[in-house]
Amino acid sequence: MAQNPEQNPEQNPEQKPPKKASAKKASAKKASAKKTSAKKASAKKASAKKGSTKKTSTRKVVEDAFVTAVREPEQAAAGMPVEQGTGGSSSLLSDDDVHLFNEGTHRRLWERLGSHLVTHDGVEGVHFAVWAPNASDVRVVGDFNGWDRHGPDSRLEPRGVSGIWEGFVPGVASGASYKYHVVSGDGTRALDKADPYAFHSEIAPHTASKVWDMSYEWDDGAWMSSRGERQRLDSPISIYELHLGSWRRVDAEGGETRSMTYREIAEPLIAHIKDLGFSHVEFMPLLEHPFYGSWGYQVTGFFAATSRYGTPQDLKYLIEQLHKADIGVILDWVPSHFPTDEWALGDFDGTHLYEHADPRQGFHPDWKSYIFNLGRPEVQAFLLSSALFWLEEYHLDGLRVDGVASMLYLDYSREEGEWVPNRHGGNENLESIDFLRRFNTEVFDQFPDVQTYAEESTSWPMVSRPTYVGGLGFGFKWDMGWMHDTLQVFQNEPVYRKYHHDQLTFRAVYAYSENYALPLSHDEVVHGKGSMINKMPGDEWQKFANLRALYSYQFMVPGKKLLFMGGEFGQPQEWGHDRSLDWHVLEGDSMHGKLQRCVGDLARLYHALPELHEGDTDPFGFQWIDCTDWESSIVSFLRRARDGSAAMVVANLTPVVRQNYRIGVPHGGHWREAFNSDAQDYGGSGAGNYGGVDAMPHPAHGLSHSVVLTLPPLAVEVFVPEPTKRPSR
Repeated sequence: MAQNPEQNPEQNPEQKPPKKASAKKASAKKASAKKTSAKKASAKKASAKKGSTKKTSTRKVVEDAFVTAVREPEQAAAGMPVEQGTGGSSSLLSDDDVHLFNEGTHRRLWERLGSHLVTHDGVEGVHFAVWAPNASDVRVVGDFNGWDRHGPDSRLEPRGVSGIWEGFVPGVASGASYKYHVVSGDGTRALDKADPYAFHSEIAPHTASKVWDMSYEWDDGAWMSSRGERQRLDSPISIYELHLGSWRRVDAEGGETRSMTYREIAEPLIAHIKDLGFSHVEFMPLLEHPFYGSWGYQVTGFFAATSRYGTPQDLKYLIEQLHKADIGVILDWVPSHFPTDEWALGDFDGTHLYEHADPRQGFHPDWKSYIFNLGRPEVQAFLLSSALFWLEEYHLDGLRVDGVASMLYLDYSREEGEWVPNRHGGNENLESIDFLRRFNTEVFDQFPDVQTYAEESTSWPMVSRPTYVGGLGFGFKWDMGWMHDTLQVFQNEPVYRKYHHDQLTFRAVYAYSENYALPLSHDEVVHGKGSMINKMPGDEWQKFANLRALYSYQFMVPGKKLLFMGGEFGQPQEWGHDRSLDWHVLEGDSMHGKLQRCVGDLARLYHALPELHEGDTDPFGFQWIDCTDWESSIVSFLRRARDGSAAMVVANLTPVVRQNYRIGVPHGGHWREAFNSDAQDYGGSGAGNYGGVDAMPHPAHGLSHSVVLTLPPLAVEVFVPEPTKRPSR
């Protein structure tokens, strides 16, 4: 990802504002346009804005007054009248917009750059604007002008020394395909480039951008006004991770199958998530990408939903339907790198514009992709605007930032001599650190009721701590250490687990150092790692028992939950992006169906009991009862709610039934068996405690009372105290 740090054009202090008839007339014209648009947009956004929890910061008020940025993106799409820009050409960009862009603080660039349907002097057409500071000529070519790279009407004009080229092309309508024909500064190279700010693109393998009207009548106001309460640190958050293209494929011509569209998947996906009891769905990247096999992580359209599954309005419909079913939507977002395709961002104006020029900084050795030059203000503004665009335009409830570790370290996946130290001689990427802090600050300033998630696999401190105390500012961090250690324990034959007991218990040492989400993600079922069910040792019965115990343990320990699609029913095959999940295994009274029932009950229990989620990110929420019985591979602990109430969790990770096993509890009374992963309904043996046990005033494990239990094989049990003591049997 090479970009030349020396090519930051400065604002020309001599640049004069565009000529206007008078300041008073111009002001009146602008106010009139705003007023008209506000009336059009008010009914459209009333339901979404009603009850909104967004706060208005002083910074935002000042910026709104300073920037000639129209707050409602629909204005441009609805044929907004445009002003006269510098040089007399039509423009959506004020001088303030240009200044904020060049200093990297513009947060709504999707309203200004790219292609916008407008009306100029009574003529309908499109305003095009693109950043190419080192180009000698930029033209817009498309199906509306026969892709003519030399016609007089295709040329864009430079906006002073801002690096922006812009122009109005009459007669262009929504749906038109186009690219920018960019000639390098020395005139030796001519490149046809997709629009970095396009809202829509041709369906791959075609690569042109498309002019698009983004208007949509949202009907998810109830969700939008209440989602903040559903995404707090002490709320139950369970996430179903999904690759849309391979979740469930349908028949196509010629005996082939195809992916479902955004609209087709809405009904069956909602029914499945509701049946599971999960609170959120997380889509692997739906931003436009050229190579389907990248799963969306090689992004070329940072403002465009992939056209493989439909239009932007189709994706909005899917999100709206999920919201109406009380399901939150998280999207994977990838600011860490981008592909090297010649028609995309790389080498955009004949120079390394978006990427570092030095391959030691600008090329990712693992992913063979470019790395953003976050030292350039315009690149930071581009990415920050992308993040805010998805949250505003698509009503997303969260962004999961991919590859954070690769952004933080200059020597990530590099050998000695293959990286460039920072100005202090260290390996920390100071520009990326600054960007990630800005990203979280801007997101939570504009959308305080959403969440951000970091996929960060190292011991970098304070990833999910506020920026004002030196943190990166994320809401949550994926706990990759928990995933690695726990999977290693469960992949061992039970007879050897006692030698890995510390991997099970070590997490308690750092469990509250961050706000954690516990991921069993797509990364664990690809590249020869096998499916979740086939990671488990033993015969078929033991495999399912082990997997039920693993999921139960995940739902019981502190942290938000994430499970990749197919894991809920024990998908037999390793995941493949070009085929459907093995839904047929759910037919009949199969072990796969019973496993899915177990996962659904776990999610509902997690959501129903405050003891299991209110302390996910606070130390009051967890207390060991006994973590020392390594010989028997048994652990027991308490989960607590804010009011002090407790649920007891016991895990027996061997196939041996343990009789008369004494465990300390904090008080007397009847402890009801609220969950048992060995229940016959889940395909287990049915061993247990007949619905519950009575505590006796016999101290154990430092607690005043104790219970004597039967521990089922390869199972996790959850006990909750009854309000009143039941008679002894």
